[in-house]
Amino acid sequence: MSNKNKLSVVGERDSVMIFKALGFITRYADKKDEIEKAVKQLARDEVPVIYITESAAEKIPETIAHFKSEPYPAIIPIPDKSGSKGLGMKGIRANVEKAVGTDIFE
Repeated sequence: MSNKNKLSVVGERDSVMIFKALGFITRYADKKDEIEKAVKQLARDEVPVIYITESAAEKIPETIAHFKSEPYPAIIPIPDKSGSKGLGMKGIRANVEKAVGTDIFE
């Protein structure tokens, strides 16, 4: 099966291991260089969606910013095992504000 129809998740082992059972491509990484390498490899493999734990996403903001201007992959922050840090909602809020011109969540 091609990776073009697969979903992936990158982050700390304890936070992402359940996704493997659901058929996701999983990459365990908690150091900046490991996280960056995993995201870039998944992008080269043409995986269209990369879920990344918020704690991992905080370590590679430049890499995530780079892919925002690319057609794929969509990189979506998700809470890790300790809960949400609000990073995912912050991104959604910024995108909605950019699209409609105001913060509709206030």
